[in-house]
Amino acid sequence: MLGMSQPAISRTLSQLEKRLGEPLFVRGRRPLVPTPLGRSLSDHGQIILSASRAASETVDSFRRGTSGTVRVGGTPFFTDGLISSMIASFQNAYPDIAVQQSYGYLADLRAMLEADRIDLAICPIDILDEGSGLAFEEVLPGRNVVACRSTHPLLMKRKPKAADLLEYAWIAPPPGSPLRTDLRSILHSLGVTEIKIRYSGGSLASVLNYMTATDALTVLPHSVVFAFRKERPITALPIKIPHPDRALGLLRLSAAPRSPAVDRFARHIVGAFADLSQLIKRHEQAVVWGA
Repeated sequence: MLGMSQPAISRTLSQLEKRLGEPLFVRGRRPLVPTPLGRSLSDHGQIILSASRAASETVDSFRRGTSGTVRVGGTPFFTDGLISSMIASFQNAYPDIAVQQSYGYLADLRAMLEADRIDLAICPIDILDEGSGLAFEEVLPGRNVVACRSTHPLLMKRKPKAADLLEYAWIAPPPGSPLRTDLRSILHSLGVTEIKIRYSGGSLASVLNYMTATDALTVLPHSVVFAFRKERPITALPIKIPHPDRALGLLRLSAAPRSPAVDRFARHIVGAFADLSQLIKRHEQAVVWGA
């Protein structure tokens, strides 16, 4: 059972007994019967052996990227609308990897990366300064839509116009969100300097709840609207608006030590968006552009 010959085992036991100064087996008994000390040491040995095997498995699973911790940060709307379900599917496949999730916008997420509070961020970025020490991997181009409840009066119009948007109240994106800048760009494209802001600063859940109970409009990433296509509480108006020169992707420190679990999680996110990208594109063409 041990893969050793009988003489080798006899020598090992003899050396151990000599070291301890006590017998481990009762003399002259066949089959061998352990002494009380021998039995007690055997119990300790089993604990040590189990711990050694567990330690080896921990090292092996860490190297394989099937255990460990992933600290991920993300912008609120993208995280709640898309990333949270991707985290769930990842952990269904790798239940021994813990995920710690944080919220923030680009400046906050960058500070978290540099302070080693997160391993990677999933966020929209327009441009990275040369020498920033950051690496960015794009997963989805920036596409915004004007979102509304699925029974909004504007959807009854055959071809709603951009000017029709000004007849309704708006929900402002949270402070710090790049969607605030996008909202200003939309207003500029319409030649408008002011709109009616009735609600602002809410989470994605509160914005959805408010929007489905009113005729208020807001600006959302198209992918977030796409994520709710089955429940259909909200939809996108078929009106062209300026798209931001921005992309959603994974942001990491270029020189950060690599963790197999983090790398596996990053590959999962990239793969999940690769699977969704064509569906999102077709949804945009059918719902937003009416193709």
